[in-house]
Amino acid sequence: MSVSIRSAGPADAALVYAFIRELAAYEDLSDEVAATEADIAAALSGPSPRAFAEIAEQDGAPVGFSLWFYTFSSFVGRCGIWLEDLYVRPDQRGRGTGRALIENLARRCRDERLGRLEWSVLDWNAPSIAFYESLGARPNAGWTVYRTTGEALARLAEGAAD
Repeated sequence: MSVSIRSAGPADAALVYAFIRELAAYEDLSDEVAATEADIAAALSGPSPRAFAEIAEQDGAPVGFSLWFYTFSSFVGRCGIWLEDLYVRPDQRGRGTGRALIENLARRCRDERLGRLEWSVLDWNAPSIAFYESLGARPNAGWTVYRTTGEALARLAEGAAD
């Protein structure tokens, strides 16, 4: 059995949203999912989509997905890809699906002459860390990801300091 990868579109929003919910449950972050299926459909559609997704299928059945978007590196002078989500259903893991999804993005980087393929991983997720390192990926030592959301983001937009 081989995995096939196809691009997702707005019609796949329900499936992509279901994968997002499954991933959030796996990461014990279900309470942080504020997105709706309509949000996902909007992000994947239009003449200039803001996000892109691929669906991995095994014998025609969806078993995993990747969700990504383009970034830009001023140091490299090229765009790159930020892999926001990579998820394979637990009963399908160990069959090469995750590798196929990442290889698909690596080919896109090569074909589009992109400079980077990057993602983050929760520090407790030892199986994923081992998988990523088996692909030759390494942590970006010395860098810490910062995030502003919710009220702090609203205050910042208004010019108010904490």
